[in-house]
Amino acid sequence: MNSVRWYSRYSASLIFVGVLWLLFAGSSLHAAWDFTTIQQRADKLYGPASQNAEQRINGWQQLLIQQRNESELAQLNAVNRFFNQQLHYREDIDIWHVIDYWATPIESLRKGEADCEDYAIAKYFTLRHLGVSGEKLRITYVKAIRLNRAHMVLTWYATPDAIPIVLDSLTDNILPATQRPDLLPVYSFNDSGLWLPGSQNNKRVGDSKRLSRWQDVLKKMREEGFPIDE
Repeated sequence: MNSVRWYSRYSASLIFVGVLWLLFAGSSLHAAWDFTTIQQRADKLYGPASQNAEQRINGWQQLLIQQRNESELAQLNAVNRFFNQQLHYREDIDIWHVIDYWATPIESLRKGEADCEDYAIAKYFTLRHLGVSGEKLRITYVKAIRLNRAHMVLTWYATPDAIPIVLDSLTDNILPATQRPDLLPVYSFNDSGLWLPGSQNNKRVGDSKRLSRWQDVLKKMREEGFPIDE
């Protein structure tokens, strides 16, 4: 797959308050994540978390602190590795007993299990929290050619017209899209827009509000205590 084809188609052990900064696309607003409140709300919504779940969430907090001053490439590698190692892949029907369900990062870490879109969502919000611009990140729906199935990854663009780097639940290695000929892009989105294959010069062709499951994720995260704008 050549470059034009791609980007044209495409607590038990520790509880503490994480004071970190989240930047949302097109906004200079900084908002803190209060993990004490988030875990309390999650317990109320989903029931008490297991010790293993609390350890995974604590590990997430530690990752955010350890990576906040690192380069973006270092953050991409660390975040991709963390979720690939912390979450065990399972189908939605086995985790949630429905055909298609988009989980929040807290839901995924509490379960310790995730489908491909849940990995991408967790990585997206983690990198946004670390200060990576929303303009550089897109959750990308692809066809995994070798697996002959739909798949979802996170892509990072150094510049708007750059070849994206792919963060994939199938591998800890982050690679340029030109080195992933096994993935055929279908559409991509973030919290500000929607892109479809064939869009000229990589321009936005719609609003991610069209994606009902994405809006459900944002709604659930607000209920969990994450300061996400309407």
